[in-house]
Amino acid sequence: MIERIGNWLREKRYKRHRLQTVRARHGLRLVTLGSDYGGWTFLEDESLQGCTIVSAGLGEDASFDVEFANRFNARVVIIDPTPRAVAHFGAMKKRFGQGGETGYVSGGSQPVEAYDLSTCSEDNLIMVDRALWCRNETLRFFLPENPEHVSHSIVNFQNDYRQDTDHLIVQAGTLREILDDHAIPVEEVQLLKLDIEGAEVEVLEQMLADGLRPRQICVEYDELNRPGKKAFQRVDAADKALKAAGYVCVYGNGSTDYLYLHEKQA
Repeated sequence: MIERIGNWLREKRYKRHRLQTVRARHGLRLVTLGSDYGGWTFLEDESLQGCTIVSAGLGEDASFDVEFANRFNARVVIIDPTPRAVAHFGAMKKRFGQGGETGYVSGGSQPVEAYDLSTCSEDNLIMVDRALWCRNETLRFFLPENPEHVSHSIVNFQNDYRQDTDHLIVQAGTLREILDDHAIPVEEVQLLKLDIEGAEVEVLEQMLADGLRPRQICVEYDELNRPGKKAFQRVDAADKALKAAGYVCVYGNGSTDYLYLHEKQA
């Protein structure tokens, strides 16, 4: 009860972040792929055909990754060390070469039979069971408050950024390091999707410091689900860094999901 009251007071004080007023920029050919839960909106253009994208944060909904790979004949590098995510991908691998047999379900846990994997293989859907982070190190990966939820967090914003709650130990690496490990030239990455439970702030800042500039960045600012001074400051820092690097926010869903385009694309 005390925690619920605290959350209510926090949300009442910090109602909306300024980014939550951003809507789709007029004139852009935006498309959404994936389920209602796991879908993402991005700019459709010819540069995506046969491209490579990085999709950080799988959970148990790979609908965006599979649909993107199918639509653009693309290679999707999926990054997620969460045990349930690794198991979900393992179940998908067993169905590579098979079509979908059922529809998507509501919520974030999709049956693997819902995916059209008829043209998918380990060549175009690649799983990396590491955490995406700003350094190459071993670190704590904190469990969600609700044990039924799948998403873990490095920054542990769900628990007020504490460092003493239940966690796993995982290996983490930067985007550049992970791409280098898989012999993927950084300039081949056309789109980066980040759904990594608060770690997107540090990851974006390090990616920019390393000189990586994917044309499109889809990012979920998870901390906007827990509005507060620290959360807003962290989101502001990431947004400022992206703008300074030439990115423009051209789409928002009114909540936590945003699309940035490099200014030459906007």
